[in-house]
Amino acid sequence: MTEQKIPHSWSMGKGGLLPKEEMLEVTRKGRHLVIGLPREMHGDESRLGLTPEAVELLVNNNHEVIVESGAGKGANYEDTDYSECGGFITNNHDEVFKRSDVVLKIAPPLEEELQAMKSGQLLISSMLYRQQGAAFFRSLMKNRATCISFELLQNNDNTFPVIRSMSEIAGSASILIAAEYLSNQNKGKGIMVGGITGITPTEVVILGAGTAAEFAVRAALGMGAFVKVFDHSVDRLRNLQNIIGHRLYTSVFHPRVMRKALKSADVLIDAIEVNNERSVYYITEEMVKEMKNGSVIVDLSIDQGGCIETSEPRSHSSPVFVKHGVIHYGVPNIPSRVARTASIALSNIFAPLLLAIGESGGIKQLIMDNMGLRKSIYIYNGLLTNSSIGNFFDIPSRDIDLLLAAF
Repeated sequence: MTEQKIPHSWSMGKGGLLPKEEMLEVTRKGRHLVIGLPREMHGDESRLGLTPEAVELLVNNNHEVIVESGAGKGANYEDTDYSECGGFITNNHDEVFKRSDVVLKIAPPLEEELQAMKSGQLLISSMLYRQQGAAFFRSLMKNRATCISFELLQNNDNTFPVIRSMSEIAGSASILIAAEYLSNQNKGKGIMVGGITGITPTEVVILGAGTAAEFAVRAALGMGAFVKVFDHSVDRLRNLQNIIGHRLYTSVFHPRVMRKALKSADVLIDAIEVNNERSVYYITEEMVKEMKNGSVIVDLSIDQGGCIETSEPRSHSSPVFVKHGVIHYGVPNIPSRVARTASIALSNIFAPLLLAIGESGGIKQLIMDNMGLRKSIYIYNGLLTNSSIGNFFDIPSRDIDLLLAAF
């Protein structure tokens, strides 16, 4: 809230009539939002962006939330959980898009969903532009949409809250997944991750030293495994060791050292953060051939191409395959295995964001004030603002700072 002085009336002074000043309060006018929460059409996606508690918070702040029937089923939320918290339940998938100011999804919208969107809508979802076609972005541009990629959403400290939360889940889950497929029940070797007294502990090799790797290390150490971590950066390895507070076996990538480590490994976790356009295979097919029969690979970066030559993307309904005697697990959205936990984590990020959009009077003012949010915008009022997408699909892109000044 700010104060502004404006002429209000006139009074007699020494030199004649003088203007008097009145202090008026100038406030930023909030905006009522209609928020759409559609049911995810992608079969492997069980997460959703808002929990019933978050819906109640938004409704109590004068917003409306339209929830498609069954949207929370994958995370074990019933329609009544949402309706009792003030959400409006509809059976019509298209209605969620046509009535909403803001559509909040996890997976990018499908073609039929793009057709249902109304002009000038705000879309919050993942982007995964390498998995899209140029037609996807052109359709959003034609609708004059403003689009937020939640993978690119940043905090004031330049961290990525959605990526970090999902990486924490994926890293922890990767060790539990490996434990499942080492067991007899899943035709594994029949060994425990960690082992017991008097038995040599299982060996876990982890590629990468980022967030997912950190939580994989924590889970593996907690189960008693012997952990080896490889990364291309000594600084990242040092930082990981300091965060864990435990002396680890660490090494930069050397093919000879890596090959030796893989020969004795029971589990390999690929937690490399792939940032380049083309994946680099740190683990070749020849290295996989030399791994122990019945060992397990969990590829957390398969959605970005992966760094293991023998990996390939799979689904939750058919998550593994065996190649060269090694069990490969390569499902892109591992957090959907624990959809309720993942949905709560996402809701903790999206609910405050939606409240901030409403309090700011709309998305334009908020992205002018918030640099981290501005970086997550890839289409603004129908104009492409992400140069990586523009270069990839040969679509002209604009500088968002210049567009904000123009609109």
